[in-house]
Amino acid sequence: MHSFKSERCEIFYTQSGKPLGEAPIVVWGHGWGQDHRSFDGLVAALSGVATHIAVDFPGFGRSPVPFDTIEQSWGSGDYAHALSELIRSVAGGAPVIWVGHSFGARVGTQLGALYPDMMAGMVFVAGAGLKRKRSAWQKMILKTKIYTYKLGKWLKRWPFLSDLIESIQGASKIGSSDYQNAGAMRGVLVSVVNEHLSDEAARIQCPVLLIYGENDAETPPDVGLQFNQLIKDSELVSLSGQDHYSVLNETGRHQVAQRIKYFVQNLDG
Repeated sequence: MHSFKSERCEIFYTQSGKPLGEAPIVVWGHGWGQDHRSFDGLVAALSGVATHIAVDFPGFGRSPVPFDTIEQSWGSGDYAHALSELIRSVAGGAPVIWVGHSFGARVGTQLGALYPDMMAGMVFVAGAGLKRKRSAWQKMILKTKIYTYKLGKWLKRWPFLSDLIESIQGASKIGSSDYQNAGAMRGVLVSVVNEHLSDEAARIQCPVLLIYGENDAETPPDVGLQFNQLIKDSELVSLSGQDHYSVLNETGRHQVAQRIKYFVQNLDG
C-alpha cells in the first residue's frame, strides 16, 4: 500500500488499474467500519476503465486514528479536507471521480461542496448524510445515544464516577453495533451521524450518480430521493432486491459496476 501523511493524519491507499495520466482517476471512499477492501470486487471489475485510488479513511484499516481527534472529534468536513490533500498530491490538480459507499458519501458530499474544482463527477452508493425517515421509537433511541455519550464525556472530569460513566455509556450502545465497535472513533461516529448535509448537497456542481438498494434499511431509497432533489445534476437508480451491503458483493456489484462504468465513460466523453 501507499501512504500519504499530513499534519493531521496519515492515509493508506492502494493504486491499481491504468497508469496515472492514461485514464480518469477514480477515488474510492468506504463505509463506516470498513476499509478499502470493501471495494475489491468493483475495482477489479473496472480495472480497465480508470486509475483506481482506494483509501483507508483515517481511523480505519491501516490508517491510524487522526492525530488530533482526541482534542476535537472529526466530522465529515475534516475527512473531506484530509482527502482533498491526498487527491491534490496524487492527481496533481486534475479533477477526479469520487465513489463513496455510505459514510464515504458523507465525505463525498463535503468534497463536492468545499472543493468543486477537484470533482469531475461523483457516485454515491447507498450514500448517507441526510436525515432518513424514522419512527418515534428510533428517534428516541438515537437521541438517547447522543445525549448519554455527551453526559459520559462530561462526567469523566471526576474519576470517582467511572463506574457510573460506564453504565451510562453502556446503555447508549443498545442496538448499535457501529457504536459498540467504534472504540477511539466513538466521538467521530457521534459527530458524523448527527450531521445533516442538505446545504452541502445543494452546492454540488458536478454530475452525481445515486445508487440505492431497494431493500436498504440503513440508507433507504428515500435518502437517495432527497439527494436527487437537492443535487441539480444527479440521476437516481434503485436496484431491485439489493440492500446496504449486497450492492458491494456478488449479488449486486455487477449491476453497480455497469452503472459506474457507463458513468465514467460518459464523463470521459
